[in-house]
Amino acid sequence: MLKHIVMWKFKETAERTSKEENLRKAKELLDLLPSQIPAIGGFEVGIDILHSDSSYDLVLNSSFKNRDDLVAYQTHPSHVKVVEFLRKVQIGKAVVDYVV
Repeated sequence: MLKHIVMWKFKETAERTSKEENLRKAKELLDLLPSQIPAIGGFEVGIDILHSDSSYDLVLNSSFKNRDDLVAYQTHPSHVKVVEFLRKVQIGKAVVDYVV
């Protein structure tokens, strides 16, 4: 199994919208992906609640059977559409992919 973890830091405002609203929208968009992309094994999205200096704002914890399924997810049109939104509202992200 392949784990795919992504964490984002969001701009305070973007797309004429507050950080909180963009976080909610990003979570809603991401939460729809498992019903649209069969390659997804596990999928969990969370918004940070502690807001510490080292916190990221949003996290995705997902799993895939193998690298081919991860690539199928990453290139799927529904995922690409979410990525386009995230690029507009983020100031940074971190990604880790590993085998379990």
